[in-house]
Amino acid sequence: MTDPHLADRPPVVVVTGPTASGKTAAALRLAMRLHGEIVSADSMQVYRYLDIGTAKPSLAERARVPHHLIDVVTPDVEYNAGRYAREARAAVAGIHARGRVVLVTGGTGLYIRALVEGLLDQGGADRDLRERLEREHAQAVAAGDPEHLHRRLGGVDPDAAARIHPNDLRRIVRALELASRSGVRASALRGEHAFADRPYSVLHLVLDPGIMALDERTDARCAEMIERGLLREVRGVLDRGYSPKLRPLQAIGYRHVIPVALGADTLANALEAMQRDTRRFARRQRTWVRGVHGAIVLHPDDEDGLVRRVEDFLHGRAA
Repeated sequence: MTDPHLADRPPVVVVTGPTASGKTAAALRLAMRLHGEIVSADSMQVYRYLDIGTAKPSLAERARVPHHLIDVVTPDVEYNAGRYAREARAAVAGIHARGRVVLVTGGTGLYIRALVEGLLDQGGADRDLRERLEREHAQAVAAGDPEHLHRRLGGVDPDAAARIHPNDLRRIVRALELASRSGVRASALRGEHAFADRPYSVLHLVLDPGIMALDERTDARCAEMIERGLLREVRGVLDRGYSPKLRPLQAIGYRHVIPVALGADTLANALEAMQRDTRRFARRQRTWVRGVHGAIVLHPDDEDGLVRRVEDFLHGRAA
């Protein structure tokens, strides 16, 4: 659904959904039918060498349709939503200049919001404070209290704590950092900003195959990654000299297979844990994407419905 006040702004079509919901395939079909280009909104696909575990589009798929914001940096380079927003907006401007349709595709909600709505002006990171908070979290985990920082955030900013999952350490630390440095709650800054930087008219499509089908898809996706050589990929990354402690290598899939590559676990155990954690992650994603204001939820197999929604949007008809 689009805002009539934004109708005169350049159009952007967002195709999102939880992991394994069929986003990549659907966006590829849309791009081929509508002369579009794809801007990835995936916080893991920006990293080179991490291909199988991030479910990147294949080289053949990227040859058929131009893709942007894939293979941007090496795994040891810090990449964040602010940089993504700048680079993605430059890519969007180029696509519009070529007279083609912009399809933003991925499941990283913060990256999508940063692109289409802007970011809070939060200032630079306080690395010392962040490191102290991360050490505090590590000590709490060792003591059997992994939700310690989340409870602390609840005492400082209950609105932010209610919005942030107890396992989302990065956002918990950032909210505590903001409150400590500025004395202003992250939720208050969010309310004041309201993601008001909106340069585009946006159609937000959410693909959802249903919860049971999603579980089946995630299990199959994980098994396929193992079959395609995720262990070989992990060994290759480690052989390049990248530390297994790097943030991208702590993501689902990589953190499960690294112990296998180091001889500390079996592939069968890794696959079981990977499937379990991916199902949980996909369910959390599903909750978030379905709650986005104005989002239109469609089944990933409804190609005609997807095309009709996009064509109506691009021709100025109500979505």
